[in-house]
Amino acid sequence: MLLVNQIRENFARVLAGLQKRNFPNAEAVLNQAVSLDELRKSTQTERDQIQAESNAISKEIGILMREGKAEEAVKIREKTAELKVQIKDLEDQYSSAEEELRLLLYTIPNVPHTSVPAGKSAEDNEIVLESGIIPTLFEGKLPHWELIKKYDIIDFDLGVKITGAGFPVYKGKGARLQRALINFFLDEALAAGYMEVQPPILVNEESGYGTGQLPDKEGQMYFAAADNLYLIPTAEVPITNLYRDVIVAEQDLPIKNVAYTPCFRREAGSWGAHVRGLNRLHQFDKVEIVQITHPDQSYQTLESMSDYVQGLLKKLELPYRVLRLCGGDMGFTSALTYDMEVYSAAQERWLEVSSVSNFETYQSNRLKLRFKGEDKKTQLAHSLNGSALALPRIVASILENNQTPDGILMPKVLHSYLGFDKI
Repeated sequence: MLLVNQIRENFARVLAGLQKRNFPNAEAVLNQAVSLDELRKSTQTERDQIQAESNAISKEIGILMREGKAEEAVKIREKTAELKVQIKDLEDQYSSAEEELRLLLYTIPNVPHTSVPAGKSAEDNEIVLESGIIPTLFEGKLPHWELIKKYDIIDFDLGVKITGAGFPVYKGKGARLQRALINFFLDEALAAGYMEVQPPILVNEESGYGTGQLPDKEGQMYFAAADNLYLIPTAEVPITNLYRDVIVAEQDLPIKNVAYTPCFRREAGSWGAHVRGLNRLHQFDKVEIVQITHPDQSYQTLESMSDYVQGLLKKLELPYRVLRLCGGDMGFTSALTYDMEVYSAAQERWLEVSSVSNFETYQSNRLKLRFKGEDKKTQLAHSLNGSALALPRIVASILENNQTPDGILMPKVLHSYLGFDKI
């Protein structure tokens, strides 16, 4: 969440950023946050003053009692009782204002970086670059949802039988392709200096609030009510929460973690041809990279993470493009996001396969994730994450772009992982 001082000291910039996001009633919400903070501070000041007065009277009572002036001590003791009531009232007011401010700050999204373009939807995103050659397929090419039936490698009907729509069963070479991609992505991350972790795929409410999935995305997450736990929508949540309430040493930055996990998203209201097959699932596999960095280095880190993901797409021989998301299409917690899209030659459209984002201090403020430098002062770190990569649309594009009349060719970089070169 935003820092109140950030709002107070940079009001015009924060307001302009929220307006770029099309955040409703931005000025009124920011003014309310500042007012609640002023109320909190003034209440604290008044409480401290009365507490100091009460402490002085208590000290005076002690002196009077030692001097044998009990009657005088009794008279002024009545005053301390009145002050204690006032202190309790002020503490209640302070707690109420602090909680109201906290809940309000949870509703305010992150301030976009100055390079984020204005816009309302995906149509307003900025194309940063395109790379690779879009393949020309033979007449009679098939979309991946027909290819998987033809070669019997992914079965949606079995998934419906076992669970429901959006939970496919991977079979034979389809399952081996999944495993090959996961291992390839993990090995590449390890070679790039990331430490692998294997986190839980269920998280508690505090973890959801820590990375910003709550209270913004309850409706998109699967919830185990009996245990008050959420199935993760991305490994970003448990990985970043490893550092909740942690103060790291500045010399340990950057911290680089990678994890493979299944991911779960309800995707309520997702219907239509654009979400057929692997294009949108309720359960899918993903390898996630997360970095915790010094604030002075985070945008350089964002560019290097973007380059890293692009390197994976090049090795998979997939044509791709990079988008800088506009204010209206950005995630709630992000300050700047790059989306990577690959071209699906059979569907003849671009498919998002990765988002790489810098959250600046938005998550670390919630997480109380700080670092301490040589001056012994603590400050909030910056957090970043990226999909490296999400599997479903990568698989869809590999299948569609590499199909031939005689089978589907596999990218060369996967041959040693797969044990075969063609489906």
